[in-house]
Amino acid sequence: MEPLLPRNPGRGGRWADHRRTINGVFWRTRTGCPWRDLPEQYGKWQTVYKPHRRWSMDGTWAKVLDGLRAGCDEIEGKDWTVSADSTIARAHQHAAGAAHEPARDNPTGGGIE
Repeated sequence: MEPLLPRNPGRGGRWADHRRTINGVFWRTRTGCPWRDLPEQYGKWQTVYKPHRRWSMDGTWAKVLDGLRAGCDEIEGKDWTVSADSTIARAHQHAAGAAHEPARDNPTGGGIE
């Protein structure tokens, strides 16, 4: 991933270690916690948030994803697939299974496409 990440421009202070920053972003994404609850091992939450925000806006994350996908294409060929684990999906608290009436404008009770 290192060649896909931006380099220190040489002005101002040193950038935080990219590995530590990326691990902090991954941890925060995996857990869904607020930025302020980021564990101390990843540094100050602002030090992780700012590069994540900057990389999201300037397309760095998209470039990293494309670079990683290109590696998969070379190894697996055109037939490679992506799998997502749905066990981390959480329903909203109001989706607890309470009985409700179907929408009045759709008498079948199904979704409108």
